[in-house]
Amino acid sequence: MTAISTQDGKYSEETKLMKGRVALVTGASRGIGAATAKLLAYHGATVGVNYYNNYEAAQSIVEEIEVSDGKAIAVQADVTDEAQVQKMVQRISEAFGQIDTLVLSANKTFTIAPFINYQWSDFEEKLVGELQGVFYPCKAIVPSMIEDKRGCIIAISSGLSRYPSEGFIAHSTAKSGLDAFIKNLALELGPLGIRVNAIAPGLTLTEATMFLPEEYRENTAQATPLRRNAMPEDIAGAILMLASNEAKFVTGVYLPVSGGIQML
Repeated sequence: MTAISTQDGKYSEETKLMKGRVALVTGASRGIGAATAKLLAYHGATVGVNYYNNYEAAQSIVEEIEVSDGKAIAVQADVTDEAQVQKMVQRISEAFGQIDTLVLSANKTFTIAPFINYQWSDFEEKLVGELQGVFYPCKAIVPSMIEDKRGCIIAISSGLSRYPSEGFIAHSTAKSGLDAFIKNLALELGPLGIRVNAIAPGLTLTEATMFLPEEYRENTAQATPLRRNAMPEDIAGAILMLASNEAKFVTGVYLPVSGGIQML
């Protein structure tokens, strides 16, 4: 089934891919998370829009969803804090019902530097924070997915987990750990009706990448077969594809969404 939007940009009830679903998107106040929250909502899901400290940005995403007749709620939580994650999941469940779709988009910031200049404290903070940000939400939500015998988890990895770049040692290592975590979850939870996959974006033009020099972004675009950098909506589209029931036999996948710059 192909989702076809009407002339006003809304999707008809017959073509919505997430109708009746309840989703939590972490790190959803901006960038890939925000684009994903909006797209899932446009396709019929009710969405928990997680944010860390920018309530105004998260609430603006909720308002955009509501203007399009969707349902969403902004929920604050530091995803590296187990107690805050538990409260967030409880609030969404009370508002919308049990969460059946989890998109792990929250990103732990990190220092860009060569190994020789890296401090263990910075390296450890990235590794531990990255994995806490997927571990705690999964621990909070997977039990209800097991009870319902269905669920979908999608984590945002990176092409750098397999193709490293100078200065990104902490990020590459952390995302490699995330990839292993996702594969193990897919193996363990598959027999219980739960699908688990990872998306690996190429260079995506968001607030988080605006610090990169224009020359670097342009060179990356020219090295990409599709001759451009990704927009958040490009990544959101791939997440929707994996989240929908049309991908019901897809699990344990590491999916590059890079315009062809990373081919497996």
